[in-house]
Amino acid sequence: MQEFRDKTAVITGGASGIGLAMGELFASQGMNIVLADVEEDALAEAVSGLEQQGARCIGVPTDVASAEAVEALAEEALAKFGGVHIACNNAGVFTGGLLWEESLADYQWLVDVNVWGVVNGIRSFVPIMQSQDCDCHIVNTASMAAVTAMPYSGIYHMTKHAVLALSESLYHELAFHSPRVKVSVLCPEAINTGIAASERNRPAHYSAAGDILDSDARTLVMDSLAASVAGGIGPEVMAQRVLDAIKEDRFYILSDEAWRRSADIRLDDIREGRNPTFAPPIDA
Repeated sequence: MQEFRDKTAVITGGASGIGLAMGELFASQGMNIVLADVEEDALAEAVSGLEQQGARCIGVPTDVASAEAVEALAEEALAKFGGVHIACNNAGVFTGGLLWEESLADYQWLVDVNVWGVVNGIRSFVPIMQSQDCDCHIVNTASMAAVTAMPYSGIYHMTKHAVLALSESLYHELAFHSPRVKVSVLCPEAINTGIAASERNRPAHYSAAGDILDSDARTLVMDSLAASVAGGIGPEVMAQRVLDAIKEDRFYILSDEAWRRSADIRLDDIREGRNPTFAPPIDA
């Protein structure tokens, strides 16, 4: 995809972080922007900021765990701008701890947002793109957690592995059936975003008594994540990687070398039938 002016990008998780950075960058390319997020105040602020920069932009409050909500998002994008040419299924949440201590609500919340959010985006936006008969692009946000497996964040790893597998299968299916619709999977490392504060957007139906367990393991991983993202790279770096990948028709949008080394060790374990190596990403 090389032409962006007057095309339309829809971005979930668009009120902050990587999502907002993609919106800002796409707007600078002359695109119409549709931001979607559950955080309504932040969404309104993000839309206002883009409009002040001269962008054509709307915000649509959206819970990506709801197929109906994502379908309504797609319909609103079509009603306002007449098409969808880039869809970034980017919304995601995190919690951590020991797998046997985490509640069923923890599992359900991450699966609903991180996996079903992508599924719902695929089901709503791919048919629109197929009907337009022009170059289009799906970007699914996974994580370097999709190609590694570390302790204390197993649910998150599970969901991001699912996003990677969905995206790889989607890539092949569209190559066979709709070759003008391309796919990329974004695998960020530690990015300076609000991911460590995901609980701020945890819905009440995942927050009943007993659904959120304070534990040493959870405190450890949440504190570690907060420190990591605070020192992480800016989301605008990831947004530029996404735009470059779209222009180059490149599927994998991967992270820095430290995370790639961890992924390589894991793949070597699998190829050689070794037990899993604990190989956290450490700069050489």
